[in-house]
Amino acid sequence: MPSSPNQRMKLLHLMKILLERTDDNHTLAIPDLISALAEYDIKAERKSLYTDMELLRRYGLNIEVKKSKSVGYYIGARQFELPELKLLVDAVQSSRFITAKKSSELIKKLSDLASVHQAKELKRQVVMTERVKPLNENIYYSIDAIHEAINGQWKIHFKYFDYDAGKTRVYRKDGERYCQTPVALCWNDDKYYLICYSAKYDGFAHYRVDRMSDVEICDEDADPINEKQFNVAEHTKQVFGMYGGELVTTTLRFDVSLVNIVLDKFGVDLLLRKNDEQFEITVDVSNSPVFLSWIFQFGDKAEIVAPTSLRESMVTLLAENTKKYVHDKA
Repeated sequence: MPSSPNQRMKLLHLMKILLERTDDNHTLAIPDLISALAEYDIKAERKSLYTDMELLRRYGLNIEVKKSKSVGYYIGARQFELPELKLLVDAVQSSRFITAKKSSELIKKLSDLASVHQAKELKRQVVMTERVKPLNENIYYSIDAIHEAINGQWKIHFKYFDYDAGKTRVYRKDGERYCQTPVALCWNDDKYYLICYSAKYDGFAHYRVDRMSDVEICDEDADPINEKQFNVAEHTKQVFGMYGGELVTTTLRFDVSLVNIVLDKFGVDLLLRKNDEQFEITVDVSNSPVFLSWIFQFGDKAEIVAPTSLRESMVTLLAENTKKYVHDKA
């Protein structure tokens, strides 16, 4: 009797069955493996399966044996263990720069790295939390184009937009394309930002990647940047909040109870000048509402000591917001 056309794929299907259907808590005995292969119209004998599994072991597959009332075979160590997959799934689900659709696609691919039984645990983990996701589905392709441009030392052009109250894109500069030199991608406050250099203005600007569209690589070479004068790591650390605003050197005073928060924000290498139950730091920050609101949340446990311009910005911000909440006594 002629063999099935699938017979030559016996070893591949056996590996697929073991990877998908077995794990530390779920084994398959020889009769189970024979039945599973039959689903693919593949015939197998006990003796040939022993030989096949030995070949798969030599290939690198971690096939283990569990003996109880019967002998069962299963995949032991995998490329990713279940706790690692849970960690990755949670990271994808938590990420605010990956859209809901892309999150689902990535999680499905991660689940395929586990057995069908383990995949159920990953699905249960996903339902446990819901987080805000961006609306821009093209962010993956934007990031890929940006990386390619940085590595190839080319410029990129793109459009930049905001959302209005109807969640409709409103393009800045009336939809005109930006053309700048991408320097680095950085992660800040759970968002992806692109640092660009503009030779025209001889300065750097920051753009939310999820607010960029139509990102394409230009034929134009990237503008040269003096790496001795510009350090990406230092720049991203100093530009607080990645929002526009004049960069100023400031002295801040905090209650000692805020040490952990300050170090989390500015880095463990920060110099702390302790004075009784307070300490001071000197850092470069952006004179923007983002930074001022960060300071404000700590109430009387945080203070802008200098410069005067930054203190005045805080006074102005507080005064403008106070007007909204003070009743008209007239």
